[in-house]
Amino acid sequence: MTSTANDIRLGADIGGTFTDIALDVRGTIFSTKILTNYAAPEQAILDGIEIVVRDAGISLADVDIVIHGTTLATNALIERRGAKTALVTTEGFRDVIEMRTENRFEQYDLNLQLPPPLIPREDRFTVKGRIGAQGQELQPLDEAALEDIAGRIAAGGFGSVAIGFIHSYANPAHELRAREILARKLNIPISVSGEVSPQMREFERFNTVCANAYVRPQMADYLARLQIRLKEMGAACPVFMIHSGGGLISVETASEFPVRLVESGPAGGAIFAADIARRFGLEKVVSYDMGGTTAKICLIEDYVPRTARTFEVARTYRFCKGSGMPISIPVIEMIEIGAGGGSIAWVDAMGRIQTGPESAGSEPGPACYGRGGRRPAITDADLVLGKLDPDNFAGGAIRLDTSASELAILRDLGARLSLDAISTAFGICEVVDENMANAARVHAVENGKNISDNLMIAFGGAAPLHAARLCEKLGIDRCIVPKGAGVGSAIGFLKAPFGYEALASRLTRLSQFKPAEVNALLGELKASAEGFVRTGASGTIVCEITAFMRYAGQGWEIPVPLPDKPFGDDAATTLKDLFEANYQRFFGRAIEGLDGLEIEIVTWSVKATDVRPTTARHDLTTGHRTNEPATTRAVFDPASGEPRTYGIVERDLLCAGDRVAGPVVIVERETSTVVTTSFDAVIQSDGAILLIRKGSQA
Repeated sequence: MTSTANDIRLGADIGGTFTDIALDVRGTIFSTKILTNYAAPEQAILDGIEIVVRDAGISLADVDIVIHGTTLATNALIERRGAKTALVTTEGFRDVIEMRTENRFEQYDLNLQLPPPLIPREDRFTVKGRIGAQGQELQPLDEAALEDIAGRIAAGGFGSVAIGFIHSYANPAHELRAREILARKLNIPISVSGEVSPQMREFERFNTVCANAYVRPQMADYLARLQIRLKEMGAACPVFMIHSGGGLISVETASEFPVRLVESGPAGGAIFAADIARRFGLEKVVSYDMGGTTAKICLIEDYVPRTARTFEVARTYRFCKGSGMPISIPVIEMIEIGAGGGSIAWVDAMGRIQTGPESAGSEPGPACYGRGGRRPAITDADLVLGKLDPDNFAGGAIRLDTSASELAILRDLGARLSLDAISTAFGICEVVDENMANAARVHAVENGKNISDNLMIAFGGAAPLHAARLCEKLGIDRCIVPKGAGVGSAIGFLKAPFGYEALASRLTRLSQFKPAEVNALLGELKASAEGFVRTGASGTIVCEITAFMRYAGQGWEIPVPLPDKPFGDDAATTLKDLFEANYQRFFGRAIEGLDGLEIEIVTWSVKATDVRPTTARHDLTTGHRTNEPATTRAVFDPASGEPRTYGIVERDLLCAGDRVAGPVVIVERETSTVVTTSFDAVIQSDGAILLIRKGSQA
């Protein structure tokens, strides 16, 4: 299939609370939000599709491509709802996923808690056979033992198998042979680490293949059901998935490597924010995506989200690297906290208000939904503070019960803290906003950045309610709430290119660099990456080559972008110069004066993407027409600490160039933008809302 700018494209994003649908009919967006159906996640997609195709006046048969992202894989890992999985590994390495790296991320915590391994010890099987660090066979694979292991797995009622052998990133021959032997007796999915994550560091690689195997049966079953149901509804188009690195892959690839989908929804949001940044020529942006279950912060420089080769799921300590379950795949780098509209508010043993990570989700939902939820969520606090209109939530599709919110807040928090409903609700929102501000500061500092230097782009159903207050805490003077912000990730899916990143770890010192061998390796990676992209695109493909390099003896590497051309005889000198320039950019200066200090390459990466249409440029305007709100309502004002009269404006009634002075609430179908006293709002030429701090030079 060839993707063009004139395709009718449909994006579907399953979140923990809402499922968002966005339909692009030749430049016109139709969207809706549906409560996520946990029992049958595909049903919310189908219900949403019916709404948007009806609104657009087309049939599902007219849609050219469906692009889907989901948090189902993430939730299965966090909630431990995957298949019963067996791990087959090298003798002596049975406990790698439990011993981890033995790093104490909290040095003085005597009760350190780590996520338990996905696969318990009794379900891990070992076999003799050894591959060396250079890919050479040191000990042959014990095939007879594998036959016996296959019988034990078959008798054990397992639903999936993960194979992780030492040094298989350098030579996967033993893993591939083991899969052949096991497959003779087993009719269940078998994942091998050399295909899932061919990278150095056995703990991360083993854990990643375990995670892939753990969620694979569930995701394969779900994706098959979705395709069948779409065809039954009349869809004739292909379905593609957005992966954690921000590109599109086929459903078949996603079913085989579902771990690549773990951050697919948030990746769509980062793409959406990057597209907005490119549209307005904004080189330093922080995206803020707050939905029903989580909030995500991502730094975007030069219109490109920051990326990484590993990330963590289910951290047991907020913001602490090393406290979660590492997944070693290409991913858009962001920090994520359990602070969404459905996150539960509670009081800890010290009498402090806390929020999340537990979420009310869509079932039973916050107390105000009237679906059986009794515990107070952030949405309940927003409603009590007047940020939400109980009669016009989700376009009037869900009527909110303010009295139920007040009752839940008072019962679970207010009574313990001797506070009234409004004061307690304000405390809940302040804790949420402060937690998100801290997360943004930590993320920026870890990347050597100053968060206040960025413009914020806020999207997701809940982010526009909190964005202005978050900007106040972070010292950010400008914030954009794009058109379609409530379904931003789903719109981001529509902007995503077909893309795939292939990696391979080959530890090579520059003094031993062999251009012919590296050119052959990169040729294989390029063919692999382009092969995945060609399943959905037939146009021009561009490749980005990256070497992850370090000084010998260092524990981690830095990415060094390279030109897409074969290496010649002078490659070692060129790589040294590029490494030192990037090292200086990262750390301020390169290391000098140490004779014989070697530079080495750890991992090679080839990222292939198809070329997408360029984004039309717009200039930011500060407005030239003052718009006076026609109606008002009482909204709690954080600056004065009491309810205050806020203007209420329908977003659809505002035109480009209109400026509205805060305090005001700008309402639309999928979200509301709260403009606090400190800000004014200006409508941009593309319909986006620009919040500008009063008195700033922005």
